[in-house]
Amino acid sequence: MRRELSCLAPASPRSLRVCEGVMPEPGRGEVLVRVQATSVNPIDVKRAAGYGQRLLGIKGAGRFPLVLGNDVMGRVEAVGPAVSQFATGQRVFGLVGTGKRGGAHASHVAVSCAWLHLAPQDAEAAALAVLPYSFTTMWLAVRATRLSEENGAGKRVLVHGAAGALGRLALQMLSSWGSQVTAICAAGKADECLALGAHAAVERGPQAIAGLPTDFDAVLNFASWDDEPALASRLGAGALGHATTVHPLLGHFDRLGWLRGAWACRRDSKAMRAAVRQRSAQARYDWTIFRPEPDALAALAAGVRSGRYALPVGICVGLDQADVAFAHVAAGRYGRAVLQP
Repeated sequence: MRRELSCLAPASPRSLRVCEGVMPEPGRGEVLVRVQATSVNPIDVKRAAGYGQRLLGIKGAGRFPLVLGNDVMGRVEAVGPAVSQFATGQRVFGLVGTGKRGGAHASHVAVSCAWLHLAPQDAEAAALAVLPYSFTTMWLAVRATRLSEENGAGKRVLVHGAAGALGRLALQMLSSWGSQVTAICAAGKADECLALGAHAAVERGPQAIAGLPTDFDAVLNFASWDDEPALASRLGAGALGHATTVHPLLGHFDRLGWLRGAWACRRDSKAMRAAVRQRSAQARYDWTIFRPEPDALAALAAGVRSGRYALPVGICVGLDQADVAFAHVAAGRYGRAVLQP
């Protein structure tokens, strides 16, 4: 029997219920995973209130009731046709895509083998379950700036929101490449960012961004769309790129509908692209959107094996206490929230 956390309707407070669902069967190139741990990400909390419903509906992921969640860690319970790299009983972790089949907040999920990796035997389930979605989103943003392990050494990178999940993982990755990272973080988090590999750390404040140098090779904004123009002004003449994960794409369509939403997105993106190009003619500007990416997951798996990547876990609860986990995330409390179906 499959148990699933169903979000019944877009609402605040959240409308969540644990239900019995149909046991999925793995298709070609898929495995059935018995989920041991899955995480509640900020996007799940926002989607539970209806955020992104219009645009995500194109992928079949906007219709309620729905099962949220993207991170998965568990054991292979069955394998589908043409699967040779996994066997029943193996511990695996990875991603469930956002789509009409529903998410990972369930006891069993069918997952593409391309989005799974073997889990180290000594790794805790909760520690693995909080990584794939955040790491993949961060990795996509970093790649959008044209930074890579091959060219990252010595590059000056500005990371806004450095104490959050994406920021922490960015600090861990970029510092391992030899990049010189300046972290902008919440009050009281500067020492944590330095310990994670930042070259310098600045706490958020009215003049925090304006007081920074104007020679950064890349900017990553994981914190606030309102700060986007100020961050772009810190790029140097030879900058590679600027990427943000906090753009207004989904919100514009939710509030304004299809035509006006598309116009607003084009307007805002065009304005920021011009601001970035004013600083550096070669710089790329990107609104990063999550999608499962096999190369990102391969990089994560290698980093997990070497002990490079980790995020703090703040709370672990069963599906029956899911609202406690959602409230933990909604309140911005320390540490990631994990569901154990």
